[in-house]
Amino acid sequence: MVDRVSDAINTIKTNERIGRAECVLLSTKLVRSILDVMKRESYIKGYEEFTEGRVKKLRVTLSNNINSMGIIKPHFSVGASEIQGYEMQYIPSRDFGILIVSTSKGMMTNREAKEQNIGGRLVAYVY
Repeated sequence: MVDRVSDAINTIKTNERIGRAECVLLSTKLVRSILDVMKRESYIKGYEEFTEGRVKKLRVTLSNNINSMGIIKPHFSVGASEIQGYEMQYIPSRDFGILIVSTSKGMMTNREAKEQNIGGRLVAYVY
């Protein structure tokens, strides 16, 4: 487990695919902020943090709304005007999915970043 964000996204994707109602992930600040964006966009129902021994974990309640998701590597640095090009590359159709962007104002979707006219680094896509 080198990349915790990639492991978290793959765990969610796998559990969604086989139809489970929830999954357990290792907790990091970055994973929690990605889950906040996904909850805001209704891709997951919610999550709760718990401690198992000394390790903090997250129990994610899935909503079975995800067709596909993945990590974007390397985390491309994009300006507000360049986001649309990456939307066409990673999202299958207009207004169907989201890009998760790490900005100076926190994690947000590609639509929120374009509205606020700020760029950032691409982290993941979900549709």
